[in-house]
Amino acid sequence: MTTGELPGPGPDERQLPEGRRNSQGIRIDPEAEAEHPPEEAVLSALVKHEPGVLAEISGLFSRRQFNIESLTVGSTIDDTMARMTIVIEEPRPGIDQAKKQLEKLIPVISVRELADDALERELVIVKVDGDEPDKVNAITQMYDGTTLDAGPRTITVQITGGEQKIDDAIDAYDQFGIREIARTGYAALARGEAPTAQVTQPNRAPTEAQVATQEVSDD
Repeated sequence: MTTGELPGPGPDERQLPEGRRNSQGIRIDPEAEAEHPPEEAVLSALVKHEPGVLAEISGLFSRRQFNIESLTVGSTIDDTMARMTIVIEEPRPGIDQAKKQLEKLIPVISVRELADDALERELVIVKVDGDEPDKVNAITQMYDGTTLDAGPRTITVQITGGEQKIDDAIDAYDQFGIREIARTGYAALARGEAPTAQVTQPNRAPTEAQVATQEVSDD
């Protein structure tokens, strides 16, 4: 042992506690993980339509190590606001924490977790080998898709629908040889009259219609 070294085994020789660890090397309690298994949640956030908002929100999720499945952003009927649809897969405590952290950000106006019956759609563009155009066209019609481009060597198609439909369509196209895929991630709205996000203008009391809608949503 050289001068200055402490007795005992080196780092590579030490026994480590058993169990799964996260990306930061922190041990995950298997009992806690069994009690709160990961689940998929769709969060709809209304945010200020201004530069840097997407970077701020994605940075929050990165720092907190939330597992993002998809994140989409687009305009709304109000030019000053944009809607983000964020799909995450986390244990329930992680989902609740993600909502709380989002609500603390200044550019975020409203955050809602959508119910299981929400209207969720995504779009996928698939480019496959064009050796069997008739069979590719049959698959496209089966999934109510659209052919965007057809050449002597490749065919590019578009499919829209729920996650399961998109996954099934991709599996069906795999037999032809998939060259490229582009998926948008979810765009989602609450079903029926329930508001996807509740917004109250500053210094203005909510209207009777807004109050009634909120009461229906809370029920």
